[in-house]
Amino acid sequence: MVTSRDVARVAGVSQATVSRVMSSYPGLAPATRAKVLEAMETLGYVPHAGAQAMKTRRSNVIGVVVADLTNPFYSEILDELTKELDTAGMRVVVWNAGGGSHHDALKAIRERAVDGVVFTTATEESVELEAAVQQRSPIVLINRVVDGLDCDKVTSSNHSGGAAVAEYLVAHGRTRVAFIGADDQASTSRDRAKGFLARMRELGHPVHSRNQFHGDFSHEFSATTMGTLLARKNKPDAVFCANDYLAFGALDTLKTANRTSSECWVIGYDDIEMASWSLFDLTTVRQPSREMARVGAQLLLQRISTPDAPFRTVEFPCELVIRGSTRD
Repeated sequence: MVTSRDVARVAGVSQATVSRVMSSYPGLAPATRAKVLEAMETLGYVPHAGAQAMKTRRSNVIGVVVADLTNPFYSEILDELTKELDTAGMRVVVWNAGGGSHHDALKAIRERAVDGVVFTTATEESVELEAAVQQRSPIVLINRVVDGLDCDKVTSSNHSGGAAVAEYLVAHGRTRVAFIGADDQASTSRDRAKGFLARMRELGHPVHSRNQFHGDFSHEFSATTMGTLLARKNKPDAVFCANDYLAFGALDTLKTANRTSSECWVIGYDDIEMASWSLFDLTTVRQPSREMARVGAQLLLQRISTPDAPFRTVEFPCELVIRGSTRD
């Protein structure tokens, strides 16, 4: 049976260095890490996960909680997270937040079944999450944030992104507008709405409460809401949706009703890959989802290796991308 001692001999390093590579210990020279990994592959060495976990008190497993994998935004986040963590020698376990699986993720970190958890979805009412953070469990929030929660966070400038949408619409004479988003428990929708609505007021075109819709991030909700808006006598000339998935629902209803983009502009948020497809050609606010995921993974790995380091919040700027859904 091939042992870690054999790997050390072939790689020309100490057995302790081999252990550090297997436990993703920070600070190792890339060349050293590469030599050890090459020796492991040459010898066909596979470390015993259970024995390694007992020795290092680490599982080399990271949990990732996502909101809804049918939304391509979360697929993009997960894809980049997996790549970054795999490079660091970590395996990934994914929980879909539906059905209360975030409870399972928090239970796993309490029981040390995972070394840390990345939350791409979190709400203000998550008492268990707050308790885990207070116990200094390695947790990183990506995309969503929870006010007052002391942990590492990666987000984008949602408030200014919403404000940029308002400025663009007013500059082009679109002032009879509506907003479609989720409830205030989702920080993304809440902050995008705040930035948008506040800037509309400042520009002299406040959005009436009857044109503000807060439900969930589903295609069905936005499609139904858009149908309600189109049935009104005083129809909106533009709709801002809190994410691209909602915007797709609004566009579907417009198409079904044989309405053109010139009659009602639609703007989304995120700029997922599908937004640029000719089928949608969606004007949207771009946030760098893949870069956010990479930074989130790096923050979590640093938190695991240095538990007492100061918490960090990284906020990325956003950019309004103009496409055909706002074309006269």
